[in-house]
Amino acid sequence: MPDRTLSNNIRVLRFMTGEMTQADLGSKVGVTRQTIAAIEAGKYSPTLECAFRIAEVFGKPLEEVFSWK
Repeated sequence: MPDRTLSNNIRVLRFMTGEMTQADLGSKVGVTRQTIAAIEAGKYSPTLECAFRIAEVFGKPLEEVFSWK
């Protein structure tokens, strides 16, 4: 199986949602701003629970926030 990476649309979704800050999103899902920054930059993969919580904040299905490439 070729190497795959997890990518996301968090930055775009934050700006489409009234320019939500990383700190605001972190507060809504129960993680730090640094964790959101690392997830957004692709340096850290969120837990499944955290990924679902992030998608829920944006009112999007998981597949519209995260993709497996």
